Amino acid sequence: MQAHLSPLTFRLGSTLAALLFAASSGAAPAQGSELGAMVNAYRAAPGSCRGATATPAASLAEPAALSRVRIGPGTFIELALERAGFAADHAEAISVTGPDNAHEAMTVLQEKYCRTLLSPGFSAVGSYREGNAWTVVLARAAPPLPSETFPAWQDAGQAILAGVNAARASARSCGDRRFGPAPPVRWNPALGEAALAHSRDMAAKRYFNHKARDGSQVAQRATRAGYQWSRVGENIAFGQSSPAEAVAGWLESPGHCANIMNPGFTDMGAAYGIAAERRSGLVYWTQVFASPR
Repeated sequence: MQAHLSPLTFRLGSTLAALLFAASSGAAPAQGSELGAMVNAYRAAPGSCRGATATPAASLAEPAALSRVRIGPGTFIELALERAGFAADHAEAISVTGPDNAHEAMTVLQEKYCRTLLSPGFSAVGSYREGNAWTVVLARAAPPLPSETFPAWQDAGQAILAGVNAARASARSCGDRRFGPAPPVRWNPALGEAALAHSRDMAAKRYFNHKARDGSQVAQRATRAGYQWSRVGENIAFGQSSPAEAVAGWLESPGHCANIMNPGFTDMGAAYGIAAERRSGLVYWTQVFASPR
């Protein structure tokens, strides 16, 4: 999922887990909800995990929303959680099929998924039963999204520009590739508009891809914004709550980092879009690099 990007090759990259689940419209059955309490009891006194002594973990909140989630193949788990009323920046669902009661289900879950059940990366738990299938949903609530204090997109773009140029000022390894210091890139208003249009389109239509719903790629969007390019590249991100966090995530990914450090790029624009609900974590970031003809 993280790959080196050539200037005209566009690959999907995300700093969020892309587990495929979907929400069901069925009513939430009461059976199975007791698993959340059992998970917390296990975290408080786990005993062992995979044959080794396990360290107790903090208790998890049990919001009703997580027990309303229904999952199946088809979409991102964060969308299923959002539909149930819970905004998360990390989530995982584990399930077993066959046990007749919650105690038997918990025994199997502990045997198969003890590390997940004890992970400190979660803050909430929910559970449900459908037939003889038992599911536990573990999630970390997304941090509140700033509202009045969130920067205007131009200010956020300038902050991203500063972070990019700070990175380009020093040599850096992007995965297996080593880059020397690169000249700073300049802010370009047309590339900023191209980044803004794509970020807002992703936010409005709730997708995450370099290919827009109208079929365009970054090359077409840059041209549409009025930039005549000889090379062009794009980084996108989802869920980060600040420009600095977005830049840090890109630098950790070899392909995105390579775009940032590419000495062949001279200009840059960047922006974000926020889903209409303005819920926590629903921020889409786009960064466009280019060199003119």
